[in-house]
Amino acid sequence: FSILTEQNVNNTLQKIEIEQIKINPFQPRKNFEQAALKELANSIELHGIIQPLTVRQLSKDNYQLIAGERRLQAAKIAKLKNIPVYIRTANDQQMLELALIENIQRENLNPIEIAVSYQRLLTECQLNQEALGTRVGKDRTTVNNYLRLLKLPPTVQVALRDKEITMGHARALIGIENTDTQLTMLKKIIKQQLSVRQVEALASVEIHGSTSQITQKSAAQPTLTLQNEQHKLSLHFGTKVKIYTNTKNKGEITIPFVSLDDFKRILVILAV
Repeated sequence: FSILTEQNVNNTLQKIEIEQIKINPFQPRKNFEQAALKELANSIELHGIIQPLTVRQLSKDNYQLIAGERRLQAAKIAKLKNIPVYIRTANDQQMLELALIENIQRENLNPIEIAVSYQRLLTECQLNQEALGTRVGKDRTTVNNYLRLLKLPPTVQVALRDKEITMGHARALIGIENTDTQLTMLKKIIKQQLSVRQVEALASVEIHGSTSQITQKSAAQPTLTLQNEQHKLSLHFGTKVKIYTNTKNKGEITIPFVSLDDFKRILVILAV
């Protein structure tokens, strides 16, 4: 199937009774902030609906909402009787795509809602990531970053949805394979109010561990002096720096990074 074109659209602005509009069953967003709805309702009372809703006609006096559920809900709060609409011709699959894309582009969805919407576009609308990126105006990397959030444990997803953590925190947790470790770190993030950079550093240590060849059986524990220097370097670089030595007092310093941007940040500090 293909996205609707102007040939499928009735461009004549019409007003219909609000009771004639049924909710879109494909609506991806389930929760709306009541305070924001009330603000929109107040605006509608003063200025009316600036942007008409989009519907499809089911029968003579029955319509189904395609896009604009926040406006519809706010119009009901404002006790409007009639609202302006555009009428489209759409099948169920087109309805789903239109509803998903309209919400992604215009609603203040949380990252999990966006990720779920992207996943539904991929699976239910039979789009690949490149086509999906074109539809929503995002590059493939951005789309993939959202989709990866769905690999997180449900508890982490709920924390992200409820704004207890940010998408940056969540992305730092994705690379950790052990679910229990992810959940433990989640509690630490919330309790200690850790920054994204702090979580990235902790996750990097958890993921990479002591990978240096010098940290094999012959490695010696750093002295108290080296531990102090290690702490200073960690603060300086904003990441968990490690100093490794062996029994011959040879060693190395590791400065982990979690992304190309983080690597470039470290290079700036090093003045390289």
